[in-house]
Amino acid sequence: MQNKIEYALFLFFALIVKILGLNLSRRFSFFLAVIFYYLIPIRKKTVIENLTMAFPDYSRKEIRKIAFGSYRSFSITLVEILYMPNMSKEEIIASVKCSNPELIAEKYKENNGVILLSAHFGNWEYMACSMSAVLDISFAVVTKPQRNPYVTKWLDNVRVRWKNKIVSLGISIRQVYKELKEKNIVAMVADQRGPSDGTRVDFFGRKASVYPGPAILSLKTKAPVLYGIAIRQPDYSYKATMVEISLENLPEKEEDKITEISQRHTAYLEGIMRQYPEQWFWMHKRWKY
Repeated sequence: MQNKIEYALFLFFALIVKILGLNLSRRFSFFLAVIFYYLIPIRKKTVIENLTMAFPDYSRKEIRKIAFGSYRSFSITLVEILYMPNMSKEEIIASVKCSNPELIAEKYKENNGVILLSAHFGNWEYMACSMSAVLDISFAVVTKPQRNPYVTKWLDNVRVRWKNKIVSLGISIRQVYKELKEKNIVAMVADQRGPSDGTRVDFFGRKASVYPGPAILSLKTKAPVLYGIAIRQPDYSYKATMVEISLENLPEKEEDKITEISQRHTAYLEGIMRQYPEQWFWMHKRWKY
């Protein structure tokens, strides 16, 4: 019953966004940020702690400014996602201006499959939908089910509107491996905290656990690893550049190769985050272990 009530509220909010329109909803998102940061502070303590660890030289005022900016960014992303069912293919294509989408196509033609990474940054949902629509190529999008199954189904229906298909994290990694062996493009976010015994890399000067999946899959299938991040602009548009993570000059041992590849794509993300820290999702305990 709780899931159904939550889903009804979710649909009601989506209806409000539809009625207001995308532009007005984006402006309205400021008030959502105020509510979630000041009135009902969701994970605010975690956000402040993460930012303090990531930017130890920043003043308390600077940390809190970035923290509120993170809530503002997430609120914008939320209303954008809620509005996605109302978007046309032309609108989703225009939502992200990628400077070099042809890099994905070129790697795809090499017939080894492609691992396309992104992060909980800007609007990651726009990124996968827009790029597949631009290239007219289906991506196998790896997703994590939400706690509410009705919301999960709603999100997955949005994600497949323009060609993509869903591979749930609840499914064995063998399914992701199968997609790559069939020379497909697998898209996934690569910034979550890994398990306590996971691969550990440097992240903002601290050791952090990451999931080794992208590195392992690349080594097993010879699929190139590309990274694309949708960076929000002042006018609410998004810009992105596809970057290939180098697989050259890796260590000899397999475990060391996995760590090095993981470190390289993590370092790329960190570089973007340092430029636009407010656009990353700081609400989970990234340095829990």
